[in-house]
Amino acid sequence: MAILKASNLLLICFVVLVLVFPYSHAQNSQTDYLNTHNSARSQVGVSAITWNTTLATYAQNYANQRIGDCNLVHSNGPYGENIAKGSGSFTGTAAVNLWVNEKPYYDYDSNSCTGGQQCLHYTQVVWSNSVRVGCARVQCSNGWWFVICSYDPPGNYIGQRPY
Repeated sequence: MAILKASNLLLICFVVLVLVFPYSHAQNSQTDYLNTHNSARSQVGVSAITWNTTLATYAQNYANQRIGDCNLVHSNGPYGENIAKGSGSFTGTAAVNLWVNEKPYYDYDSNSCTGGQQCLHYTQVVWSNSVRVGCARVQCSNGWWFVICSYDPPGNYIGQRPY
């Protein structure tokens, strides 16, 4: 009888945990953001970027301000930010991969984006002078997800190469 009560208690605890904590941090943790950034950086010989809680707090505060307005597509912020939005289960890793997927449009020799395509998100991810990053993700009131990563020092200076 005691075994039956213990197993029932364990089942109840499990159900409560699932109901109270249904959110998964899969692909949204600081490690996930760093691994995705650093994988792209290592491909071009740039040293690893590290997590910075001040930048993460800045990114979280900015993301919180956008909860009611997730209408922007993807942008490259004015102070070394990469910004993206997505629907469904759009993760932080998916956002960084979206930026990294601009790599084919960056031409190192001319130091420019090619084919009329965007590549400044990618160059910010691999900007060699950027050594710290902080990211945040929020779900907007329209159901979309908003992801921002802030970099220090910021990159994408006109006339300078990212690496």
